[in-house]
Amino acid sequence: MTIAELLIYPIKSLGAISVTETVVEGKGLRYDRRFMLVDPNGDFMTQRTNHQMALLDVAMDGDAGLRVWHRHRPTDVLTLPLTIPSQTEAETTPRETVAVTIWDSRNVPALVVSAEADQWFSRVLDKPCRLVYMPETTHRDVDPAYARANDAVSFADGYPYLLIGQASLDYLNRQLDEPITMIRFRPNIVVAGSLPNEEDAWQQFRIGDVDFWGVKPCARCVLTTIDPETGQKGREPLRTLATYRQWKHKILFGQNVLAKPTGELTLGTLRVGQPIEVLNRQEPWLTPPEPF
Repeated sequence: MTIAELLIYPIKSLGAISVTETVVEGKGLRYDRRFMLVDPNGDFMTQRTNHQMALLDVAMDGDAGLRVWHRHRPTDVLTLPLTIPSQTEAETTPRETVAVTIWDSRNVPALVVSAEADQWFSRVLDKPCRLVYMPETTHRDVDPAYARANDAVSFADGYPYLLIGQASLDYLNRQLDEPITMIRFRPNIVVAGSLPNEEDAWQQFRIGDVDFWGVKPCARCVLTTIDPETGQKGREPLRTLATYRQWKHKILFGQNVLAKPTGELTLGTLRVGQPIEVLNRQEPWLTPPEPF
């Protein structure tokens, strides 16, 4: 089994960027979900209720910065740095800090990026919003029901990493009238060479020098029903997944993952094509599917 694809989402719920190599950090892959849009109350915004966010694409210009644009207006581009300092040498006062909310995480300190970014997103999405950034000094806890002491996560929904086997999607697509792409599920690591939904049983696995733990299967929501190409909402894939991936009224697909803490900011490097070694397996929450 090997890494088939690595994906990062610099701005939560906006377009993905496929990379061939990335750095593993305690909060997630480098640059993954460090930016987030919030409403005037500081509550996080996603495609679940703002479908137009699916049409905002993001690209990375090496280490220079990010470009963001609406797919229907590709010449109207916002440029952003990859990281936001709390204060630059040219500034006499620290950047504005606001308290934001992501699910059950409340009063999470975040830096306001710029008035220009706020105006651009508010105009493009036709609703008032602000762009915020998570500095390294912010620690957002992972769900204590599953996490270890000091495990942290970025602005991702709940866990630093999400892993899905390509075979799991292929098995699903054979049951759908119209196949869907992996981007519906927004994983970080896509695996080649595994069996359908085999990742459910990966309790501990190693990629290069980094050890990972499979925490629990990922419970999927209506965001997966939004077509990333059109921003339109449908009934699939949740309707079909419910026939064979339902557990206690939740629909599971993919594995939430933690990396072994080392006390260092950087834990290692991942590359497309790297082998994956499963060290320990556990009893999966769901019965593996029959061959299709």
